[in-house]
Amino acid sequence: MPRTLLPALLALAAACAPARPPATGPVGAPAYDLVIENGRIVDGTGAAWFYGDLAIRGDRIAGIGPRGAFRDAGAAQRVDATGQVVAPGFIDIQAHSLYHYLRGNGLALSMVMQGITTAIHGEGSSYAPVNDRILAAESDTAMRRILRAFAGPRGFSDWLDYMVARGASQNIGSFLGDGTLRQYVKGEEAGALTPAERDTARAMVGRAMRDGAFGIASALIYPPNTYASTEELIDAARAMAPYGGVYITHMRSEGDKFLEAMDEALRIGREGGVPVEIYHLKASGPRNWPKMPLAIAKIDSARAAGQDVQANMYLYPAGGNSFASCIPPKYAEGGKLLERLQDRSLRATMVAEMQQRDAGYENLCEIAGPEGVMVVGFRKPEFQRFEGKRLSEIAAALGLSWPEAIIDLNVAESLGLGEILFLMSEENMRLQLRQPWMKFGTDASSQDPATARGSTHPRAYGNFPRIFRKYVREEGVLTLEDAVRKASSAVATRLSLTDRGVLKVGLKADVIVFDPATIADLATFEQPHQLSVGVRDVFVNGVAVVRGGTHTGAKPGQVVRGPGYRP
Repeated sequence: MPRTLLPALLALAAACAPARPPATGPVGAPAYDLVIENGRIVDGTGAAWFYGDLAIRGDRIAGIGPRGAFRDAGAAQRVDATGQVVAPGFIDIQAHSLYHYLRGNGLALSMVMQGITTAIHGEGSSYAPVNDRILAAESDTAMRRILRAFAGPRGFSDWLDYMVARGASQNIGSFLGDGTLRQYVKGEEAGALTPAERDTARAMVGRAMRDGAFGIASALIYPPNTYASTEELIDAARAMAPYGGVYITHMRSEGDKFLEAMDEALRIGREGGVPVEIYHLKASGPRNWPKMPLAIAKIDSARAAGQDVQANMYLYPAGGNSFASCIPPKYAEGGKLLERLQDRSLRATMVAEMQQRDAGYENLCEIAGPEGVMVVGFRKPEFQRFEGKRLSEIAAALGLSWPEAIIDLNVAESLGLGEILFLMSEENMRLQLRQPWMKFGTDASSQDPATARGSTHPRAYGNFPRIFRKYVREEGVLTLEDAVRKASSAVATRLSLTDRGVLKVGLKADVIVFDPATIADLATFEQPHQLSVGVRDVFVNGVAVVRGGTHTGAKPGQVVRGPGYRP
């Protein structure tokens, strides 16, 4: 090599070499607040894991490199992740911790112990926007006082800010609940929206999208959501389309009309010009289990034709909702369900309708059968013996038919009971998990074993660790990398969250450290109030929320908003 070229080549090599991390920050401060070393980095993209180190400065990921990359850099704190996986925090696309963040302590204990750093709410209802009609329907004086603060023109944004300002251990975002939209413009009455009400609904959708809603979330088996027509939902979808919103739906049926309900969801997305996301995809009841391959083919066919449709699921063969949901929704019109349940002249008709295989509504109690319905949430001492028992056992003990038991217990407990419905096939669940467009949601609210009363669905404690214990480690249905992707970046991409969801320099430092050999769900249907294990450390926006498997008490959560947000 000519000697005259050597200096130029050396200068070029120096210019192209990766920059060494600075040893110190400004004015002698450490370069990084935290360095996580020696872990197996699974970055959330689906790429193969590698051994490496990750550095955090403030609330951002400041560096990622091979092991030892930051050995000589100044760091205020170092965490040894030997034998652990370092991954992006999980994003729960179907959270229900809104009351917890409005009135609870904001620690989200059962959720952050699963590695969930971001909670997305709104299935069917949201606590904003608010008007006089919604305030009048709220019987709790303290709650009404809180909700009144969200009645302004930026009510949806004010609500999100309020929850975080109280202190939240997770990031919080929400869809606009279609039930809230419906209640805002028409109350709890059935029937088509008038032209004036549609105008109001469109304006409300636009305001919520500019406030940061991710789209519209329907729950079409629950009043007043169930009163919404397909055309009404298409109209609302068109109003959010300019803002990049997503139509996410608990479909009108997951049982006997499963495929027809999917057709409706696809039509709403197609004619409304928005992507479609299906909540907790499932085929409910043995007689409907053969429909799941057809439903997957329907989604794949729509995608092949250019329609953006995806789905999510929880990881249990049983669902859960209100014990009142098995009562025909027409009796809830006008908010008078409890009054009508007490009307003895309606009792025989109600009982007959609830026993019919097709009474014109989604009756999951009939599909599951009374032996497949676990009743939870009893408050009155005389009924505590029934906590966690099957509806068939309870009805027999009371000397009633199962529909009569549903009516009487809902009256006695003022509609406060829940139910766990054993409806799904494990074979179908494995098939669903393998789909590239699948994501995960807990469909649950945060719990704390120290203060919890009664029973609950174990998904509140174990949904995400169950993925890695059962379907990655034990059964090999998913690879580690794909499970992390579906729990993190797949949701971020779906919601257009561009600042988190993967481990990448410059993005928010939502980072978890877990042991792939021990991560596990301990909660069961019989004993649900048990925290998951194996998630050792959780950092939300760079702040330690969990260290060594213990909640630190920190509440660094931020509001996350949809792409239509206008400050």
